[in-house]
Amino acid sequence: MIRILLLFALLLTACAPQAASQTPTPLGTLLPYVTRTPSATLEQPDGLVVAFETPLPSPTPFVYVIQAGDTMGSIAFQFGMTVDLLMAANPDVSPNSMSVGTELRIPSDPDNPTGAPTSTPVPAPVRQIECYPTSDQGLWCFVLVHNDTSNMIENLSAQLTLVDADGENLASGLAISPLNVLPIDSSLPLMVYFPPVIPTDALPQAQVLSGIHLEPDDERYLPATLHNTLALIDSSGRSALVNGTVRLPEEVPLAKLVWVAAVAYDESDRVVGVRRWESTAGVAPGGSLQFSFEVSALAGAIERVEFVVEARP
Repeated sequence: MIRILLLFALLLTACAPQAASQTPTPLGTLLPYVTRTPSATLEQPDGLVVAFETPLPSPTPFVYVIQAGDTMGSIAFQFGMTVDLLMAANPDVSPNSMSVGTELRIPSDPDNPTGAPTSTPVPAPVRQIECYPTSDQGLWCFVLVHNDTSNMIENLSAQLTLVDADGENLASGLAISPLNVLPIDSSLPLMVYFPPVIPTDALPQAQVLSGIHLEPDDERYLPATLHNTLALIDSSGRSALVNGTVRLPEEVPLAKLVWVAAVAYDESDRVVGVRRWESTAGVAPGGSLQFSFEVSALAGAIERVEFVVEARP
């Protein structure tokens, strides 16, 4: 479990150049990846995303079984939520006396942590699934989701299931976004890691579990914009130094937290890497904040990088 958290933390975070940003230091290093093909991507029938024949219920929580060394904080971090939300979904579990084998409900909707019946999630097209094997036969998978609606979408998640050639389930996990929101006409990969051992012929299936439309005047997020973004790809194509500027308009609150997600694509427009930069330095109304960090490819070569920003008061 600790190993998975280290991998996930490095994938999401990067050090900022500003001393005041207080960006967390990466906790570990990615394992080397085995390149079976130029993209090291699992084959998919006809090159299309495989979806479940019957949509999964939403936002019904799925269950996580507590492992040795787990804490309420580490589990919340793993699934991209706050400790308060996780505890609200599990009021009968004490964070100070969690036993190995205890089941925790992992909510897919922060406004409904118990999973009471609600409306179905906002439709969000899945553009692709890309999976990359690690040297010890684990697997990273990206589920690329696009927002083609007229509102931002919050709390996107998907269930990714790996099946064998006979359609038998091998493993299943929750894929989550590097940001809390997906802006209009933007794409972000939802990410999930499968620990070893994953067979080399495993095939992915995805189903969007949660997604909530936000009203344009939602005060939890600020209308930050990106400017002068640049990606300097190294000669090998395996990494890129990215930089740019985040700006806030006038007459909005101070941005206390800023996240920038950089998504790397290869020449075939397949997701090959993603990383999140964050800063708590603060951005004043009408002000700006520069960012600079690296994003690496899990396999193949980076052809281009796309950016998405999120700012919160």
